[in-house]
Formats: sequence, structure tokens, C-alpha cells
Amino acid sequence: MLRVLIADDHEIVRRGIRDIIESHPGWQVCGEAADGQAALDLAIEQQPDVAVLDISLPVLNGIIVTRRLRQESPRTNVLLFTMHDDDETVSGGLAAGARGYLLKSDSEDHLEAAISALGANRPYFSSFVSELLLEAAISERKRSRLESFTMREIEVAQLIAEGNSNKQIARLLKISVKTVESHRAAAMRKADVRTAAEFVRFAIKHNLIRA
Repeated sequence: MLRVLIADDHEIVRRGIRDIIESHPGWQVCGEAADGQAALDLAIEQQPDVAVLDISLPVLNGIIVTRRLRQESPRTNVLLFTMHDDDETVSGGLAAGARGYLLKSDSEDHLEAAISALGANRPYFSSFVSELLLEAAISERKRSRLESFTMREIEVAQLIAEGNSNKQIARLLKISVKTVESHRAAAMRKADVRTAAEFVRFAIKHNLIRA
């Protein structure tokens, strides 16, 4: 039995993925989540074979969830199923450990093929992503700035961009305000920004939050 977890903040998208999985003999939906923290908690509990994640998830985005799953549920293969096709987001997702990357504009047949491939421990990429990877192999790849962020810095970055104060972030992440300030300074330095407004633009550009 191939066990699949679905995480997307749009119920209609989750329903469409679920219908594909449930129509396939030998596949089973073992959990659904509408935000990244719930997806992470479910994946750690259920240990699915495949996790189908959107990138722009609330609370924890899909890239940080992918990083965490690589550490805490290494047998789970992550398929990033998203509308984002810019090279920095693709690079960030693959660097985080995703084994598949599929665009929501791709057909249902591609989604079924992607889940099947990851279930067999094979990677799967949309044709657009495959072309990006080919270009990167031929020419020197430009590193995504997100790749230099630690997991905690990405968490703090998302919460900053969502408008949380240092005290609110400290409470949410159960760390000290001083530690938040340190991560905030490091994240802003790596993003090469100086103001909160510039940081919000950076977060939107890199799909840490929705515009």
C-alpha cells in the first residue's frame, strides 16, 4: 500500500489530489493538512511514503517542511506541487530535499506519474523543471539566496514577513527574544535588505508568504 499525505491550503486542490489517489488501486491518503505545521506533525506521526506539498503553505512554508522531513521522516519522498516556476524557488525546493517538483498547470496524468515515481523512490520533475535542471548542469547555477538560510532563519523570516513582532515570534517558536533578534539580523543580512518593507518584498518574491 502506497501511503500519501496531502498538504495544500486550498480544499478544492486537496480534494482533486485525493480523488486521484483514491481512484488508484493500492494507494491510500493517510492524512491531509491545510498548513505546514499540521503537515509536518502529520508526516512525523504517519510516516507516509509520499508527501504532496504546496510551497506557499501558511505557518510553515513547503520548503521548510521539506527540510524538516528530510531530517525527521527521511523515508518520506516529497513532491512539491505548486504554481511557482521561477528558478530560485525551484532551486530552493530541490536543495531542501524534494524528490519531485510538479506545476499545478500540469495534467492529472503527470501528478499520477509523479506520485508513482516517488513511491518507487525515483525522482520526477515537470518538463519545465527538467529544462531548468539541464540548463543548470550545462552552465553554472546561480545559488538561491534561500539556500544559505538555516531552517530557523526561514521560520523567523516567514513570521517577520507575516507581520509578527519579535515578542510574538519568540512566543510562537518558544525561543528567547534575543535569539529571535539574532536570527532576524542574520536573515535580513542574507536577504541583503535593511528594512521590514524590503524584507516583505523578498519574502513574497521567494514565495515564503502570499502577495
